[in-house]
Amino acid sequence: MPELPEVESTRRGIEREAAGKRIQALHIHDHRLRWPVDRHMPAEVSGQQIIAVERRAKYLLLRLERGTMILHLGMSGSLRILPGRSPRLKHDQFDLLLESGDTLRFNDPRRFGSLHYTSEDPAQHKLLRSLAPEPLEPGFDADYLHRITRKRRAAIKQVLMNGRLVTGVGNIYASEALFRARISPRRGARRLSRADCARLVRSVRAALNAAIRAGGTTLRDYVGTDGNPGYFRQRLYIYERAGRPCRVCGSEVRRITQGQRSTYYCPSCQV
Repeated sequence: MPELPEVESTRRGIEREAAGKRIQALHIHDHRLRWPVDRHMPAEVSGQQIIAVERRAKYLLLRLERGTMILHLGMSGSLRILPGRSPRLKHDQFDLLLESGDTLRFNDPRRFGSLHYTSEDPAQHKLLRSLAPEPLEPGFDADYLHRITRKRRAAIKQVLMNGRLVTGVGNIYASEALFRARISPRRGARRLSRADCARLVRSVRAALNAAIRAGGTTLRDYVGTDGNPGYFRQRLYIYERAGRPCRVCGSEVRRITQGQRSTYYCPSCQV
């Protein structure tokens, strides 16, 4: 599933090409996404200018003159900028045709993505209003992480991936951040000191920002707005390296399962 860096990389690519452009038309090729796409949406957005392209957690927000389009890439979705006459592929779900002649084309083989439109404050939309602080925002700091972990019996990796506590840290970057912070993913969250929390906050931000600079991480389906994969996979310290030597100490990287997700860690570096 595309995680926060992949969504942010997509946002930046769209912003360069779409911000300030007017929408000529929205063509829905298949309304059957995670939730059925409102059939009135094309009439609502046609003719509106894209004022800004923003992100909240893993949601892309296209701010229009009279409302906001809210898009989630789902598990296999990608949003690409293409010439308007580009032939459609099998799993292309919609085209947002711009006055420039280009189109924002959404491809989603599994159809777990979603597209919504609201004329109200998007922060109050049902998909966004309950989201927790993001790791790249000021509200996610050592004090916050230390406070939310005091009564948590769960392992720290599970806390990092709990979207009700921290928004946008998925499986790949939770493993990478914990390795950078030298903290075992199995350590109980309430056992972290404030110094541990400060180090982990820095590591989460460093891992996410490094991935954003590399255009995200492609393991299977994800491509950026230019159709190219994300290159952060070549820089992963720990994820999917089970049985291989740790890049820091040379010990064998191990894999365990936590919450039905694979976790990778170094038994020597992470305690």
